Amino acid sequence: MRTLLTGGTVVSLDPSVGDLKRADVLLEAGVIVAVAERIDAPDAAVIDATDRIVMPGFVDTHRHTWQTALRGAGADWTFAEYLAAIHGRLRPCYRPEDVYLGNLLGRLEALHSGVTTMLDWFHCAQSPEHADAAVAALRDVPGRSIFCYGAGWGTTDPIGAEVRRVRSGLSGDGLVTMALGLRGPELTTMDTVAEELRLAAELRLRTSVHIESGGTRRPIAELRAHGLLRDTTTFVHANRIGDDELRMLADAGASVSISPDVELKMGMGWPETGRMLAAGLRPTLSVDDCPSNGGDMFATMRTAYAVQRGLDGGLRSRDLLEFATVDGARACGLAARTGSITPGKDADIILLRADDLTVFPVNHPAGTIVTAGHPGLVDTVIVAGRVVKRDGVLVDVDLPALRSRLVASRDRIAAAAGVALDGA
Repeated sequence: MRTLLTGGTVVSLDPSVGDLKRADVLLEAGVIVAVAERIDAPDAAVIDATDRIVMPGFVDTHRHTWQTALRGAGADWTFAEYLAAIHGRLRPCYRPEDVYLGNLLGRLEALHSGVTTMLDWFHCAQSPEHADAAVAALRDVPGRSIFCYGAGWGTTDPIGAEVRRVRSGLSGDGLVTMALGLRGPELTTMDTVAEELRLAAELRLRTSVHIESGGTRRPIAELRAHGLLRDTTTFVHANRIGDDELRMLADAGASVSISPDVELKMGMGWPETGRMLAAGLRPTLSVDDCPSNGGDMFATMRTAYAVQRGLDGGLRSRDLLEFATVDGARACGLAARTGSITPGKDADIILLRADDLTVFPVNHPAGTIVTAGHPGLVDTVIVAGRVVKRDGVLVDVDLPALRSRLVASRDRIAAAAGVALDGA
């Protein structure tokens, strides 16, 4: 199959390709093969990208997708209240089918909003069946997904056997791959951290870990002192860790993921975007959880941008696009495959409506996407060359039936947990 995207405004996020006011993009066998002002490909299927911005799909580096049915319930929660409600009361009531529906609808929502690659940070692994349900949901959505297996919050049980079991079913390089979510130095011992890193190395898995010092600990310095910093680990949040600790992460080649909406609303501290850049790190962006905030990367970019501009005025809008695409792909170990419109990379591309009245006229494409973009602009989504959303509608998805199933799941979970989800 050859597909030609014609006449769009290309924001490639690849310096060698650049931005093109009017260009064509040729796809073949799921791969980008050419980007130019005009391409002659008479045998290709044509997608008219006139009045569209053509850009790489977004990369979300950290999302607890299983919580989708609880959307909005945590709008006013602090982090302590979130832990008490989600992990203390609601999570124990989740059945495998609830996990499946949360992951399915959550991943579909992300795809609908232009997130072609997403790391699903899963910490509802109460049984092998729960983990299998999460993976099955990701496989049932035609997006590029990384199943990041994490032990249940607060657990201390060994996880090696279960991680190996899950890995045995995710050993290829298809659209659904695997990572390991570490419990980290703030939830377990250094011996356990070392054991889990050895397990990840054995199984050739990248790792991700939540870090938030509260200004009272030095978790990165502790990890370095034990020889446990890796260039394959993404550190999530990292609020209020020391400047020297950020430099330790940069020196180790590690990556970072910030969730600006959640960090601000839950009292974790300012998103550390500017301090990370000053230390030599390229931040990546993540939604984190939908009970507390929206699930799209447009809002995430805008919050990170506005906050850091307010603090020091140093960011440019293109920085945010890079965080949300090519930098995110690099943190996921997928820089060679996705994150930019580059010949040779997989065709993970979104088309945004440039004629929508909320953004028209588009004078500065990168600035418009970051400051005024929203999911309603996402007209077309392509993953590995396959069109999965066209003319604003997901392809071959029975949303009414799925909505009914998710609502029934939500009602059962809330009743079993005795938790009101309406803020009352």
